[in-house]
Amino acid sequence: MSLLLAALYILIWGSAFNAARVVALEWSPLWALALRFALSVPALAVIRSLRRASFPRSGDAWRLFGMGTLGMGGYLACAWVASKHVPSGLVALLAATSPLFVALGSALRGEGMARLGWVGLALGWLGVAVLGLSRSADGLAAAEAWGIGLTLLGALLQAAGVLIYAPARARMDPWVANLGQTAVAALVLILLAVPFGGPLPMTASTPFILGMVYSCVVVGIGGYALFFIVIRRFGPSNAAALQLLSPPVAALIGWSLLGERLIWGDLVGGALTLGGLLLMFRARARG
Repeated sequence: MSLLLAALYILIWGSAFNAARVVALEWSPLWALALRFALSVPALAVIRSLRRASFPRSGDAWRLFGMGTLGMGGYLACAWVASKHVPSGLVALLAATSPLFVALGSALRGEGMARLGWVGLALGWLGVAVLGLSRSADGLAAAEAWGIGLTLLGALLQAAGVLIYAPARARMDPWVANLGQTAVAALVLILLAVPFGGPLPMTASTPFILGMVYSCVVVGIGGYALFFIVIRRFGPSNAAALQLLSPPVAALIGWSLLGERLIWGDLVGGALTLGGLLLMFRARARG
């Protein structure tokens, strides 16, 4: 049962990037993501009501607002726009660098980090450098370069949101946090989509509809429910380590079903980055 749970967790979080690419290739990513958030809010509100969970106090509410603005809205806006230009496996890998930014931010704030953590941090950024250099050598198109930079910006925004929200995490019901983040992110995406998203699309193909349903229901609700279960079953460190398998899953699905191309630098750089992240998680678990 535990193995099946872990496999489902990895599959959902990996395939989320493939679904985003399917949607982003047809619609304006900003409008599509705004729609996803807006559709998810009512379902999350019902879940919160059934749990009878209370809303956060004012100080924690502002932290939740920061997480929704940066850690969910800003991060996913960058990732979904990038998905229009970059293979989903590559977006998943670059998005996974967010803990590298979190570790760097924590270190800059004076929080100690074990030697193994510093090794992992250096190895992770080496992997990103290998990936970027190999893509450049392969003939990096302007759109692809833009997508890679945007995904890294999204990872940075997610890290900023995590650092802002972290002090309130233990005091807040996870479903209230998910509802609050999603509601704020919906507002952020509407504000971004109006000036930058182009005209609101009025048609939708079957793949688009399936991708949106998958993103809203399976990822936005089911994925987060599974996330909470996995944390209780395996612990936060092991849950984070399991999530490192999501980029390879996204790359495999993208290659086999979406016809995406991977190059040697993606594999080498990805292995280095994921290895560095694993070392960081191990150092944190030991600490």
